[in-house]
Amino acid sequence: MRIALIGSSDFGKAALEAFLNRGDEVVAVFCPPDNPKSSKPEVLKEAAIARGLTPLQFASLKGADAAQAMIDSQADICVMAYVLQFVPQELCKIPKHGTIQYHPSLLPKYRGPSAINWAIALGEEKTGLTIFRPSDGLDEGEIILQKEVCIAPNDTLGTVYFDHLFPLGVKALLEAADLVAANQHQEIVQDESQANYEGWFGVDAAQIHWATHITQIHNLIRACNPAPGAWTKFGDQKVQIYDCHKHIVATFGAVKGKPGEITEITLDSFFVACHGGQIEVLKAKGAAGKVSGAELARELNLNVGQFFTI
Repeated sequence: MRIALIGSSDFGKAALEAFLNRGDEVVAVFCPPDNPKSSKPEVLKEAAIARGLTPLQFASLKGADAAQAMIDSQADICVMAYVLQFVPQELCKIPKHGTIQYHPSLLPKYRGPSAINWAIALGEEKTGLTIFRPSDGLDEGEIILQKEVCIAPNDTLGTVYFDHLFPLGVKALLEAADLVAANQHQEIVQDESQANYEGWFGVDAAQIHWATHITQIHNLIRACNPAPGAWTKFGDQKVQIYDCHKHIVATFGAVKGKPGEITEITLDSFFVACHGGQIEVLKAKGAAGKVSGAELARELNLNVGQFFTI
């Protein structure tokens, strides 16, 4: 099969290598232009060069030059894997069997760029991935293939993506490409009554509010690990928290401290009170990078009875 690939980052690289390794012919690789503010080269670009391919780096995929490159490739199908640029329908429809795209949610739920973050932050117990036909609406096209993934109680953004949705997504792209090329697929219109869209899960969304419920705080920290990193403030110091446990209280008598109060410091961690229990901080960001909760407590001179900003 002749594959045109549009993508970026490690996921785009993995998709490229998966198609090549099974014997497909990759006839075009579209990736973003180099970022002048970054010293790191684009991962997919470097992977394409390493495999003897010439990456196509158009500033926009809306122009006639991008369309002509797709025409010249004579691709059987186009595969979109971690795409950061808008891809117009005129380009998507050029290959013989059109274009398919990966998205890390069970569409139509969690349309948008931070689908995994929001699903974890809102306490979902499952998520998944969708391979679909891209349209001019963001994540709104017809569904071709879906795979479900459980979200375990202590899963983080990192574990859900890298352990599950990343490898499963690469395999799903291969499976969907085969189905489409053989005309053995179905295209299911998304149920708009079940749809929702969220924007970027940014720094503001990642702020911890200790006066909220322990489950909300625990979900937020998991959803932000490793990025953008849930954060709070100790005085003027911004503190990013990564790994944690939640300790739920069952009785009034078991309540320790007020929301945001440091209630205990151990050899490995420290505890912060909130409604419904305490969050045990296991990993956080110190001056030299990620450290244990206990190391951060020493670095900031934390003491029992002090408070993080609510």
